[in-house]
Amino acid sequence: MRRRRSLVAALVLFAAVPFGPAWGQGFLAAVDDLPLAPGLAEMAGHGVAFDTPTGRIVEALARGPVKSAEVLAFYSATLPQLGWTRESDVLFRRDAEVLRLELTAEKHGLTVRFAVSPE
Repeated sequence: MRRRRSLVAALVLFAAVPFGPAWGQGFLAAVDDLPLAPGLAEMAGHGVAFDTPTGRIVEALARGPVKSAEVLAFYSATLPQLGWTRESDVLFRRDAEVLRLELTAEKHGLTVRFAVSPE
């Protein structure tokens, strides 16, 4: 299943280059099919990832000089292409997983916390 998602993510990225939303600096290290919004950079060493009997748990942080509205618009447009169903601006579901986005405006930009957990 994970391999299929990676393939789908690569195909979506390829197909979206000339026509779709602008892509960030690639994908999160711990969630290989979760793209970074333009202007965000993953904060190395600030995340965790492990598998549990009920599914994976992943937390990652990214930061950049962007606005909350831009980030939310990017993920609202992009995540459904990767199989995520939008529940709200900051909550998405796919298969038996939930993705939560937590955005914090700071002096030097925006910090986004990505949390993937079993339903």
